[in-house]
Amino acid sequence: MDGEAGTTVAERSTAAVDVADNSDETSLTAQADQSTADGVAKNRERDTDSDEVQESTRTDGPAKTSPPELHSGHKLARRYRLEECVTRLDGFSSWRAVDEKLRRAVGVHILPADHSRARSVLAAARSSALLGDPRFVQVLDAVEENDLVYVVHEWLPDATELTTLLASGPLEPYDAYQMVSQIASAMAAAHREGLAHLRLNPNAVLRTSTGQWRIRGLAVNAALRGVASDTPQRTDTEAIGALLYAALTQRWPYESDAYGLSGLPKDIGLIAPDQVRAGVHRGLSELSMRALVNDGATASRHESPCTTPEELVKAIGEMPRIRPPEPAFTAPPEYQRTSYQQGTYGRQAPRPGATQPVPTPPPPLQSRTGKALKWAVSGLLIAALGLGSWQLADALMDQGGKKDDPGQTQNNEDGDKNKKSPALTPIAIKGAEEYVAKGDAQHPADVTKTYDGNTSTGWRTNSYLDGPKMVIKPGVGIVYDLGSEKEVSAAALSLRYGGDHTTVELYATDSLGSTTPLSSMTKLGKATTSTTSAKVTVDKPVKSRYLLVWLTALPYSGDDPANFSNPGYKQAITEVKFTG
Repeated sequence: MDGEAGTTVAERSTAAVDVADNSDETSLTAQADQSTADGVAKNRERDTDSDEVQESTRTDGPAKTSPPELHSGHKLARRYRLEECVTRLDGFSSWRAVDEKLRRAVGVHILPADHSRARSVLAAARSSALLGDPRFVQVLDAVEENDLVYVVHEWLPDATELTTLLASGPLEPYDAYQMVSQIASAMAAAHREGLAHLRLNPNAVLRTSTGQWRIRGLAVNAALRGVASDTPQRTDTEAIGALLYAALTQRWPYESDAYGLSGLPKDIGLIAPDQVRAGVHRGLSELSMRALVNDGATASRHESPCTTPEELVKAIGEMPRIRPPEPAFTAPPEYQRTSYQQGTYGRQAPRPGATQPVPTPPPPLQSRTGKALKWAVSGLLIAALGLGSWQLADALMDQGGKKDDPGQTQNNEDGDKNKKSPALTPIAIKGAEEYVAKGDAQHPADVTKTYDGNTSTGWRTNSYLDGPKMVIKPGVGIVYDLGSEKEVSAAALSLRYGGDHTTVELYATDSLGSTTPLSSMTKLGKATTSTTSAKVTVDKPVKSRYLLVWLTALPYSGDDPANFSNPGYKQAITEVKFTG
């Protein structure tokens, strides 16, 4: 990418975000949208890291290059329209922008091409983009063009910074447990690929509306500020410990105040969270101390310190699982009759203290009409009794006749048995492989999850901009191996997404894989559904060892972080069953 204009590192169709943190300076925009996951204009001491937190971190000297003069409405690559400057600091600026090609919000970091950190920022963005882990805010583009270097990344409008969450109080134990579990696991995966964050703080941790935790600025935020570390794993592990400490106590575990949180009292050193605040979960308190106290001092409760994210993940796994709190149910309010139900609607309200006369019940019907009504009811009762007696006698006579002719009863039973259709036999699946007719594969490693008996797992397609009928591909699907030729009469699919609409086709093929073209296969059936299940019935059972389940239309569905799936036209197959 170095020296080449307009070079794209990575481009993903996701909805968007990460804007650089500010460092002890007020943002240019005073009232940015607080619901965004980054770029919050009300900078609550962004990245004002204390000396203790950054003691093992060194920072390059400030760059002398002035930031490029840009303005709202300026377009980069005739595609990214700048909307609002969120940060202008140390030679670079960060913006909220709009990708006019894909019609989505994005975040952009911009530096002059001759900035002393431009090369390192491009390298960090390239590495972060190649990781492709959905637990991190994704880098979408990294470009050098027209004397500028800019990095484009996701913008998450439904996510909230940990800083904002802690402003109203500490997290519940379950939420804190989920945060440290997901963050530690994500950073362990990043360090396995040689990537470090080095600026992991409450401004870099986001919680989405679905409860998933995501990290922004992996490698890029540190490169923007020239931050490096001789012990990157230890730096990130201690940062995770500080995040957990803050989540449990609403205090920053150092003497200086930071991120809108008060620091610890001076001259008392680092004390455990359960000594700072009553009611703190003891296991999480010990975990935070094991991550924080890793400089050769003592760890909490004589436990060994955690010096890497991998060790922290292992320590979390050894803890008893913390369950979510039980939902609180409030008793419904006691039922009260209204004045209308009590028969006083339209009447004058009684005076307080006045004794009300008890209404006398109406007299029984004594008129000619009342007498006629009595006789009519009596006649109906007599008729009903007579009809019931006649039906009872008729049923007893029929039962006696059946006992006298046992041969006829036996013949009828035999006839009913002959009318029953033969039971369908399930066919076991021995193997599977994704079928790729055009372009790239979807998720070939997950095909076995479609016949593991677990509907919570499955194989998913990518998210597409056009639909429901697939446009850029003829379809996507999986070839299943039945082990030997079997007579197939139907295929039943369990799907993850409902909506308009999913089209499934079933083919018989002669091999496992993508070597046989679709035109050479035998089409067995087709089904269209708007629900989360589909059944393709074969009109005339056919013998085949290999079967292709082929999706040609996909419904639209929104963001699904639990399945690592972005909004778009998409589908996921959670279970497939064949019968013969």
